[in-house]
Amino acid sequence: MTELLHQNTLLLLFLVIAIGYAVGNISIRNTTLGLAAVLFTGLIFGGMDIRFKIPEIIILLGLAMFVYSIGLASGPAFFHTFKKHSKSNFRFSVIFVLISVVVTIGIYIVLDLSKISTASIYAGSFTNTPALAALLDAIAIKTGGAEVELLQKQAVIGYSLTYPMGVIAAMLAYLVALRLLKVNLGAEEKKLKSQFAIRQNIENRLIEITAPEVIGKDIREIKQSYPYKMIFGRLFRGDAWIMTNYDTILQKGDRVVIVADDEDLERIADLFGKCIEAEVEEVHPEYTQRRVFVSNPEIAGQQLSTLNINQKFSAIITRITRGDNEILAMEDTALELGDRVRILGKRKDIPKIKKLFGDSYDKLSHINLLSFGLGLALGLMLGMIEIKLSEGLSFSLGYAGGPLLVALVLGNLRRTGNIVWSLPYSANLTLQQIGLTFLLAGIGINSGHAFFETVTTTEGLSIFGAGVILTFFSTLLILLVGYKLLKIPFSLLMGMTAGQPAVLDFAQRRTDNMIPTIGYTVMLPIMLIIKLLVVQLLYALI
Repeated sequence: MTELLHQNTLLLLFLVIAIGYAVGNISIRNTTLGLAAVLFTGLIFGGMDIRFKIPEIIILLGLAMFVYSIGLASGPAFFHTFKKHSKSNFRFSVIFVLISVVVTIGIYIVLDLSKISTASIYAGSFTNTPALAALLDAIAIKTGGAEVELLQKQAVIGYSLTYPMGVIAAMLAYLVALRLLKVNLGAEEKKLKSQFAIRQNIENRLIEITAPEVIGKDIREIKQSYPYKMIFGRLFRGDAWIMTNYDTILQKGDRVVIVADDEDLERIADLFGKCIEAEVEEVHPEYTQRRVFVSNPEIAGQQLSTLNINQKFSAIITRITRGDNEILAMEDTALELGDRVRILGKRKDIPKIKKLFGDSYDKLSHINLLSFGLGLALGLMLGMIEIKLSEGLSFSLGYAGGPLLVALVLGNLRRTGNIVWSLPYSANLTLQQIGLTFLLAGIGINSGHAFFETVTTTEGLSIFGAGVILTFFSTLLILLVGYKLLKIPFSLLMGMTAGQPAVLDFAQRRTDNMIPTIGYTVMLPIMLIIKLLVVQLLYALI
């Protein structure tokens, strides 16, 4: 069997992915390893035979695909959060460096480690492959002769021993911090709903207008006067059935259907009048409701206000379903390929509206390879640029930072002329998962033999233990300080400290939302550069 796997690299790769995925879905006390199990399965297989190797190009492809897809999906949220919380993010970065460096130096002194081991432990514990590459470059510059290869091998072994525990120790730190801080992730999600485009519980209510504050005012003025995100739908005035628009003036006794988040609806009802417990008649001779897919690249990336739907047609867009999440269709909401749009409009206009949006499920399965390939190529080229700070001290963004930064910019732009940068929601998730499994399986298999060979030695155990201590206590302290002192939401903090995709996947499973991804994309480029510099400074100054 080992000979078969040695001769068939792809068979080895997909066998590890399949077994790891199955193991990752096993739940123990409502906790699963998720895709991190692919990494540990790879370690086991890699330890079985020294000849088991995955070509580096597969690992780099997986890393680039993963971070690029994440960046495209998170671009708008990244820039919104970065502008709003730049000071908090800067303070977090400073605290991260201080805590991680202090713990690292403490381990160096107590365990009497070499500077090579110390620097490689830092890179591995925080699962930063570019930092290892920077360390290897620094060794080559500062060391001459045959000693270079020996020291570089020592650095790779230290990194290989601590990388796996850099994943699992971070997960353990999350669980311990959650227990210590008693964080209610569900309640936290509700508080963050207005700040981030996450899951909303959208409902509609039939509200009778009785409040003097809104009587005689048009809907445009009402929406500007109140802080709630709401959509006005049908209006019943006596026996008349009216489709609302911004110029519709509310009168006393009007019964209007309002769509909003369920918590906001209760407040809106109290402000405008009272809820009427009655079924809203869906059938009308002229009007009907439809859900249509956004598959037309011509409108993807555009805000709803630019489409002028209510002027071109007698229609209202009330909700947009993106993946499993439903969001309100506000004027500044940008459409994405794969969105399902709920429309209330005249029956005769529905075919024209469907043609405008595309409404083709088949087209959503196609990836625009021009935009995807061009964007990823730009990211890879950016990652190749080497930035020198001084003699012997330099860094590059590499296969992670370059594609991520470019993807964040393109994801925020959404489109440039005829090129749509964003991906259909389902296609994006698929690319994320494929990229992540390639990355984890490859790293696990390639590190497995060195891991098991070295971990049983005295030096190996010291390095292994040092990695566990560094990752666990640094992450735990950063979480406690970030949550208590900086007042950063814990869901966001998990993403900000998740230096490895498997850790991010674990955080998303715990929160059951995309908030950790926002923290991950905001901090990854910054922390990538910081860790590159810290590793080189540890090697140069210890």
